[in-house]
Amino acid sequence: MVDLGIKIGQMNFKNPVLTASGTFGYGEEFDDFIDANRLGGIIVKGTTLEHREGNPYPRMAETASGMLNAVGLQNKGVDYFIKNIYPRIKHYKTNIIVNVSGSKVEDYVAVVERLNELENIPAIELNISCPNVKTGGMAFGTNCASAYEVTSKVRMAYEKTLIVKLSPNVTDITEIARVVEDAGADSVSLINTLLGMAINAETRRPVLSTITGGLSGPCIKPIALRMVWQVAKAVKIPVIGLGGIMNAADAIEFMLAGATAIQVGTANFIDPSVSVKIVEGIENYLKRHYLKSVGDVIGKMVV
Repeated sequence: MVDLGIKIGQMNFKNPVLTASGTFGYGEEFDDFIDANRLGGIIVKGTTLEHREGNPYPRMAETASGMLNAVGLQNKGVDYFIKNIYPRIKHYKTNIIVNVSGSKVEDYVAVVERLNELENIPAIELNISCPNVKTGGMAFGTNCASAYEVTSKVRMAYEKTLIVKLSPNVTDITEIARVVEDAGADSVSLINTLLGMAINAETRRPVLSTITGGLSGPCIKPIALRMVWQVAKAVKIPVIGLGGIMNAADAIEFMLAGATAIQVGTANFIDPSVSVKIVEGIENYLKRHYLKSVGDVIGKMVV
């Protein structure tokens, strides 16, 4: 019997496999395909203070070995989530984590204050890749000062486990990781999508209505893996790795690089049951290598 359990902040996870925000809905959409209770956790789609319509269509596009998206954080707002969605998903026997987004620090704080009251939501994932309207639209996570400010203000307002999701669109991601650790984050998750674009050669027009969008999928995995390795060496808090994880072997690579847990994202669109298959694959890997726990893998890359 192998031990798949991990701990992040105040939370215990039955295994290190989580679903990435924006790729797994609220969990209930996948009930016909998998038993979500077998997962370490579900990170629900980005939640904001107010209702957001999202960006105009087209806002998703397939690319070579990946996907572009510019959905624009479409959701009905935190109050709707609390009243209408939370009652439907709070029964899950796994960790439900809410991804929180905002355009001002005050928005983030207002959302987490509401979520703090929900008994069956033990953590939030703070998306700091959002544009800060007070600094001309520069994303919170691309600047040390703004990353520290939003993380520290949320930390003061939120008592439970705080995960901060880092943007890869920076010069040195380890600087941002250290800053949010100093600001009180219990964990960092990385990477968010890389900024990319696609053009239709026949029409000469951009494929996305927003011109640029977030690139995800297998094509970003080498970059994500490198950044996870760098950040895991730079901070003392647990690192959650994501970016192009399609199978158990990918997940193991991220854990060898230093990730305590991993998130499955774009792969959910290809195979709705892939996250459970990855749990099984990690367990089989440990057995095959005569390892007792995932702790025998985390950060154990041989150099």
